Amino acid sequence: MSLLLPRAGGTLVRYEPRRDPVVVAPGRPPVSRTVFSAAHVVADPYADTGPDGPAAVDWETTLAFRRHLWAHGLGVAEAMDTAQRGMGLDWPVAAELIRRSAAEARTVGGRIACGAGTDQLAPGASLPEVTAAYEEQLAVVEGTGAQAVLMASRALAAVARGPEDYLAVYGRLLEQTDRPVILHWLGPMFDPALAGYWGSPDLDAATEAFLGVVAAHAEKVDGVKVSLLDARREVALRRRLPDGVKCYTGDDFHYPELIEGDEQGFSHALLGIFDPLGPVAADAVRALDAGDPAGFRKRLDPTVELARHLFGAPTRFYKTGVVLLAWLAGHQDHFTMVGGLQSARSLPHLARAYELADGLGLFPDPGAAESRMRTLLTVHGVTS
Repeated sequence: MSLLLPRAGGTLVRYEPRRDPVVVAPGRPPVSRTVFSAAHVVADPYADTGPDGPAAVDWETTLAFRRHLWAHGLGVAEAMDTAQRGMGLDWPVAAELIRRSAAEARTVGGRIACGAGTDQLAPGASLPEVTAAYEEQLAVVEGTGAQAVLMASRALAAVARGPEDYLAVYGRLLEQTDRPVILHWLGPMFDPALAGYWGSPDLDAATEAFLGVVAAHAEKVDGVKVSLLDARREVALRRRLPDGVKCYTGDDFHYPELIEGDEQGFSHALLGIFDPLGPVAADAVRALDAGDPAGFRKRLDPTVELARHLFGAPTRFYKTGVVLLAWLAGHQDHFTMVGGLQSARSLPHLARAYELADGLGLFPDPGAAESRMRTLLTVHGVTS
């Protein structure tokens, strides 16, 4: 039975859903690359809260999704921007998420890294307050036994006067970490408040400052996560990293070529798109383990069109499409998001996300996904 899907401009097109899903069995973690999926949180749809109220999380379903990722061999990057940090998920709930997920990781033997930032601060914080906020969150993450990801800070971007302030803040943090961390450079397309990070709006100058922080504390840096959606810049940066420091691509537009790499190296991965692509992504990287780069690209290249759609401008709202696909795939029973962000994308955008994901065979039960998509379309007045 076909569906009528809306397009931008008000037209409707008839779509025949796929009937044969791509089945990927759970498998061991890849060994040739370190691969993290930045995982979304599942809201509690029965909570009586609103966009300005406290975040309400369905803890069991949220943790079940992480078990799904671990079962397929992926690491989980927890409490990152995919989990709506700074977009509905406040620090107290994020801290609880970190504690619960880290405990679950210990139970199942899953790899986990968790975001530490400064989102407990009110606007106008001073540089010492920014440092203290980072220290508070870092203590929570490391207290769970998880690896820390030092996230880019809106508060630091607002107060820093130049590269020297970034060097001072990150230097203090890195001096006290228990184990090597991942440094996260999130571009303004993901969060406009991070424009000019590392002390300059000029990306060449910012790159020099960033590399200066890494070089000064290389023994405390496991890797850097680069989310600038600029493959050439990422390749140039990773070639300049100190020996032993990984580059984790956060580029949801060019990830196949960056992970495959070239004769001078490759990127590992910490990606939001690997939330809906988890099983396929893990299976693809295992092809690299087996010395089959063609097989890797054959599996992963077709997913790029979906990724570019989900992460299209305004990129910061990509989470809406991610959660839609989790609902359609049966990982949760509703399409509700923390802060009401299920309304952040248009119906044509969501319809195209469904069409692309279905075309890739991502839904374990295509009939159930079709039924749920039909329900969403009906609520919006589209009947077929």
